Amino acid sequence: MKRIITVAILAALVFGITGCTPSNKTILRYQKLEENVSNPTTVEELQDAIKKYQERVADIQLANQEIGIWYKMLGTRYLDNRMYGQALEAFQNALQYYPTNQNLYYYVGVCAGYMSHTAMDFKGNGSNEIRYNYLKLAVDAYTRALDIDNNYERAWYGLGVIYEYELDEHVKAVDCFEHALEISTQSIDTMFNLARAYYCSYEFDKSINMYDKIISTTKSANTKSEAEELKSQVLNAATN
Repeated sequence: MKRIITVAILAALVFGITGCTPSNKTILRYQKLEENVSNPTTVEELQDAIKKYQERVADIQLANQEIGIWYKMLGTRYLDNRMYGQALEAFQNALQYYPTNQNLYYYVGVCAGYMSHTAMDFKGNGSNEIRYNYLKLAVDAYTRALDIDNNYERAWYGLGVIYEYELDEHVKAVDCFEHALEISTQSIDTMFNLARAYYCSYEFDKSINMYDKIISTTKSANTKSEAEELKSQVLNAATN
């Protein structure tokens, strides 16, 4: 790592003075000077050059790993402070280093969902394009997370929320919440959302059964009372 920093400092000093953009050839020349490797010819020189540059590759890999982790940490800090635009950008940068990390895609979905609420029609042309672009990004991100880990309960739940509350695609929401509940069988939040999705899909019997499940599962008097009230509303809708 020190070798990388040395080259970076040397290049910064030189190009800061000259005001020029470094070329690849120039950077390679400084690297060769630093490693004391230039046009190796003998077996020993070639072996030595390979070893030195293998160490350089390892240093770069380690640096990239750290950068990716720091971007993720930065994103979570922004997310904790409800700075969703900055968080989204940080997680996008982290994905350049960890493109198969399902957690990063999940966080992108969360941020995109929140950002869709800030997408106002500032130009006053009656367009919701920006909002729906954020929602599409959220769906894509959650789907990508599930492509990597199909048992990722939070991604199923997040995708269900987008379908149920933002896109009014209740049948798709039912599928998502059912998957989430299969993984986290005691999640009261998922049960409530699934009961609502059933209701909005006109599956009244399933909605009633889900509220009954909440009532028999929860230990909270307030939660039980809420479920009983919602169940009553579904019963009224089913009989009218």
